[in-house]
This record gives sequence, C-alpha cells and structure tokens, in this order.
Amino acid sequence: MNKTIRRASVFCLLMVLALLVRATWVQAYEARALADDEHNRRNTIAQYAQPLGDIIVAGSPVTGSKETDGDDLRYKRTYTQGELYAAVTGYSSQAYGATQLEGIYSDVLDGTDDRLKNPTDLLTGEQTSPGDVLTTIDPDVQKAAFEALGDDRGAAVAMDPGTGRILGMASSPSYDPSDISGTNDGDAWQKLLDDKTKPLVNRALRQPLPPGSTFKLVVASAALENGLYGSVDEPTDSPDPYTLPNTSTVLSNENPSAPCENATLRTALQYSCNNVFAKVAADLGQDKLKAMADAFGFDTEKLDVPVRASQSVYPTGMDKAQTALTGIGQFEVTATPMQMAMVSAALSNGGELASPHMVAKVTDADGSTLQAYPDGDTERVVKESTAEQLRSAMVTVVEKGTGSNAKIDGAEVGGKTGTAQNGVDNSNTPYAWFTSYAKDESTGKQVAVAVVVEDSGAARSEVSGNGLAAPIAQKMMKAALKG
Repeated sequence: MNKTIRRASVFCLLMVLALLVRATWVQAYEARALADDEHNRRNTIAQYAQPLGDIIVAGSPVTGSKETDGDDLRYKRTYTQGELYAAVTGYSSQAYGATQLEGIYSDVLDGTDDRLKNPTDLLTGEQTSPGDVLTTIDPDVQKAAFEALGDDRGAAVAMDPGTGRILGMASSPSYDPSDISGTNDGDAWQKLLDDKTKPLVNRALRQPLPPGSTFKLVVASAALENGLYGSVDEPTDSPDPYTLPNTSTVLSNENPSAPCENATLRTALQYSCNNVFAKVAADLGQDKLKAMADAFGFDTEKLDVPVRASQSVYPTGMDKAQTALTGIGQFEVTATPMQMAMVSAALSNGGELASPHMVAKVTDADGSTLQAYPDGDTERVVKESTAEQLRSAMVTVVEKGTGSNAKIDGAEVGGKTGTAQNGVDNSNTPYAWFTSYAKDESTGKQVAVAVVVEDSGAARSEVSGNGLAAPIAQKMMKAALKG
C-alpha cells in the first residue's frame, strides 16, 4: 500500500471514529438536554396529549381540560373562575409556557413525572395518568379578598399563623388564564403585555413595595428583644418634633395633635408616631434592625410557597439618618404582602413563624401522596412575651387607634396601618397598607392578613391604610374565622 492510500485510509478511519464519538456523546450525554429543550415541540405535544391533572381548592378542581381541533395538541387547559384563582394557579399555555403552580408542577399535571410511573412505564417510556395538586386555599377567603379588592390595584394574602397554610392570595387587576391557554391567543397575550397595570404580575408575591408604618411592628419587636425598652407601656425617649440625626430635616407625624412626645410603644403604634420609631431605629442601629427583619423573613433569597416570592429587603450601608427613616418603613425598605402577613402571623403565633405554603400535597391519579408539605414547621422569631405585648398593642390600634375599620364582633383583632410614600418626594399616590391578625376564642381559629392598595382611584387626601386596606383585611378575616 503506497503512502497516499495509507494516509487517506487513516484519515477516513479517524473521521469514522469522530462520528462514532459524537453520536455516543449525543445519545449518552445530550439526549436529556435535547429532550428538555424548550424548542422541542415533542414536549408540548406530549404535555397536551391527554387531559391535564387538576389544581384543587377545597376538594374541587379550579382547572380543567378541553379537547381542541388542533392536529397535534389534542387538549388545552381551561379554568373555573380563572380571574379569581389566577394568583394561585398561574397559567398553562400551549404557546407561552406555564407559571406558578402550573409551571412548578407541570410534570405531575401532564403525567410525565417519573414518580407517576411504574417500572414498566419507566422502561417503555409510556405516558401515565397525570396527578393533582391540592392547595391550602380557602375558597371563602379567596373570594372575599378578590371581591374586596374590586377595581383597586393591589394585593392581599391570608395565612393560618399556626400551620403556615396560605388561605387566600389575590392580586388585582387579575386576568383569566383561559384566554391565553391555546395556540391562537396572540391578541389576548399582547393585550396583557401592553397593559400598564401589569395583570400578569402576582402582586402578592412578586411586587415588593415600601411597607410604610406596618414596618413599625418589626421595629417595636427589635426594641423589646434588644432591651431598648422593657415593655410596650414604658415611655420612650422620643422628642416631638424629631430631627433626623446629623441633618436639619424634621420628621413630622401624620396627626400633629397626637400625643407622640416620649410616647410608649403602645401609644406610638396606636397613633403611628413617626418620631418614636425613627428615634428607636436610630438608637438601635441598622445591624440590630436588620437582624430582626431577617428573622421575620426579610432578605430571604429563596422564599418558596412553593411559588418563589420576591425578596423583601432591609437595606445596609446606611448613615444614621437613613437608618432612622427605615424605622417608619421608608428609605429603601421594601416588602411584599406575603412578607407583612408573615410578620403578623409570627406575632399571632406566640413569636413563632410557621413556614408559609399554599400546597398541602401532590398526588397521583389514584390519590396516593407523592409529596406533602407539613403544617406547623416553625422557627422562633421573638420571645413569647414580646409577641404577647405586641399583640396587645395591635389590639389597641384596632380598638382605639388608626385601624378601627378592621373590627370584628366577637373576635380579637389586632393590626397596624401604613401609608407609604411613592415616587420622588412622594409625588405619586401613596400606598395604603394594613397587616393584622384575628382570633376567635370560641373556636380557636386564627388568621393573619396583609393588604396593600397601590391605587384605588381615591383622592390623595383620602388614601390611608385604615380607609382602603383595613376593610379588605376585615372581610378576609371574617371569612376565615367563619369557615
């Protein structure tokens, strides 16, 4: 064999070996990546080849499936009372993917999760019957939240303080996921994207805003836990008016005639005295305040309920004046309604925060449990005595102070209002907040709620936590205690 033929033979052999190596690599290592690629239409075809499993609320499905006229996508997702439950379910769209519970549990709901398969199915790759997702949502609480929010732009969350079960989660404006579940819903999809009110955003979990005076509960907790004051009825060292440290800026109170000078923490919560809590924040310093905020859940990067909540933030690197402003829930403090519900829930539950969750369990088609989320998985946030004192002060807020619209006959109700600045120099409509808890002593039922109203269309002078947010919370709490 001459040299030229020998070289050509070796080259061809190397090419064949290279092809074999590449084929082996694709089959052994890249098969899963290719199978999972979002552009692989076979996945979508398989997902909608049979009716999907359901998302369940109080034993009844709030989702369904409908046979289509399409050639390869045989079924599409439908929703019962879609607008009411959109903040819980998210959407499952043949064209635009899936979000929230629909996205997190898509493999269970379309039957491709390996946990649904028996050994034969795993070998043959046969698609199995889908499973279901059972939520913790109370339909009465959910309806109360949705209807009370009405046309207001905002959000509301209710949870059981003892178990961590999320009983209601509403975001307004909402949308009907059925409108975008097919392949020919481009106009409806674009309309949602172009809507400046952002109906696709779950404001309860994904829109942190300045919490305003509701954050004073965290500051009061830090003051008691760190021994700055011995009780909520001990006078504080709080001049009125109060000048921010190292500045000439005077911090005013909403009610100039309120007895805020050297007020106790109880009185300061009752009248929402800015001078008291700004001074407390400055005296404690940012490190102690951040430690307290973080104990309640702030700055948690992965708060999964199981939908991932945006991070609520207590800032760092501040000077003393900026730290003082955080004492009234301003400067760069942000929180979601979920986070502020957690604050009230921990105080209601004796200082222990139960892990919030809105899924009770995931089951297969026969109802056998694939995954369960335990109730009452708690962490200590503040001492029981601290929680008891702050609950008492929160009751004062409702009975005698700024939270009167949250009262419920026959129940212990405590709360805290908030009106947070919005925009440069508070140029936009302020946010109205309310966070609260309620207990029915006769039944033992309890609930914690947080509400934010971003915009109700009300005149600026009429925006307040008690006027806009507290009535929404009251309706949700009544529904929870009655159920």
